[in-house]
Amino acid sequence: MHPGEEREMLSAYERVRTARDNKRPTGMDYIRNVFPGFIEMHGDRRFGDDPAIVGGIASLNGTSVTVIAIEKGHTVRERSFRNSGAPSPEGYRKALRLMRQAEKFGRPVVCFVDTSGAYCGSGAEERGQGQAVAENLLEMSTLCVPVLSIVIGEGGSGGALALSVADRVWMMENAVYSVISPEGCASILWKDPGKAEAAAESLRLTAQDARMFGVIEEIISEEGLGTEGFYKNLKERIRKELSALSADPELLENRYQRFRRLGTDPEWEAAGPGF
Repeated sequence: MHPGEEREMLSAYERVRTARDNKRPTGMDYIRNVFPGFIEMHGDRRFGDDPAIVGGIASLNGTSVTVIAIEKGHTVRERSFRNSGAPSPEGYRKALRLMRQAEKFGRPVVCFVDTSGAYCGSGAEERGQGQAVAENLLEMSTLCVPVLSIVIGEGGSGGALALSVADRVWMMENAVYSVISPEGCASILWKDPGKAEAAAESLRLTAQDARMFGVIEEIISEEGLGTEGFYKNLKERIRKELSALSADPELLENRYQRFRRLGTDPEWEAAGPGF
């Protein structure tokens, strides 16, 4: 068996389980190892601070960048504190505040996405969860600085999309990106969450599917995931990508066209729906 072949054989639902593994590197792990000197900033200046989203300023080979990550935590205590990476409205508003600040000072933005979805509790709804997500989608589409988003685990619904309206979107090879969880999909379509495995295959939620449909630009190999060499390689790829985007005189127009192209390629139609 060739290196990586075993990973290629994973089913869609096995990738979902892998993406959810609490031993998997989280947003803070990426920040600590890729962006030295990270300075965290708190609060949305409206209601409070949401620990499910971490954001601040860091350095990338001498260049100042704004880094934002959805953080799940590893232990039970950490996951409780971070609400298992399900952000509230104040988390998205904090992220938007930092992105606007980045635009003001000409700093590129890097987002690490890992969430099953935005928090759907009554308090979040009362504080304008839908509006907070929608404002991020609108504002990110017009930011005048480069934006790179990387799905490192789960990319669930609008909660993930609220940090993914970017010039480039990458995914880890065992990350997933979907409008709904397989369990939620199975419960709605078949009234049976036990059919989550079949739903996962039909949702076309893997990184390989997302690349085929043009939803993402790159799949990041997980060989050596969490090692010093892995983070060093990722850091260099991010540096090169941000450098290229910063030199693009048509940044906003190209971002606009990127999203306009989604769903218009005849080859994607030929692939057919999953259901």
